[in-house]
Amino acid sequence: MARGGNVAGDPLLLARAQKIRALILDVDGVLTDGRLYYTRQGESVKVFFSRDGFALKLAQNAGIRVGILSGRGGAVLRRRLHDLGVDPDLVVEESRDKAGDFARLCQKLALDFPQVAYMGDDIPDLAVFSLAGLALAPADAPEEVRARAHVVVPAPGGKGAVREAVVFLLKAQGIWDKVLRSWERRV
Repeated sequence: MARGGNVAGDPLLLARAQKIRALILDVDGVLTDGRLYYTRQGESVKVFFSRDGFALKLAQNAGIRVGILSGRGGAVLRRRLHDLGVDPDLVVEESRDKAGDFARLCQKLALDFPQVAYMGDDIPDLAVFSLAGLALAPADAPEEVRARAHVVVPAPGGKGAVREAVVFLLKAQGIWDKVLRSWERRV
């Protein structure tokens, strides 16, 4: 397991990261901080970090497909994913079989497991960790999850973990500098 996503000293981890063509994410505890908010009317409210969303757009622009595999769901999540341009066919909500749903997402993507990274933060995600080409976890995931991840990013869920995962992938694939240069030229 690499802390902070440093691949420099780990050629096997670098090789894994270079194969990745899609990133599948859990939501609560990864795209959000894991806290659950409800209105007085009982509607769910989620808080998303804008830098994570921007990173997902960077990933998509770099050719990395993005999908969602969550044990929960709802209109708020669907709205955010729509805003980010995530293909609705690559979104699984209310999953009760994350390993099976991950396999089905890989089929839809026409990719093999080693080509797909997964970021999760809790015990239900471990079944996917054993399948994914690259398993990532936020810094605040429980120790049992961090111990089984290939990469633990320094940021907690909902506060930049997804951005760090995307930057890690783009650096490993040798395109991060190109992405930065493209933004430096924008006026």
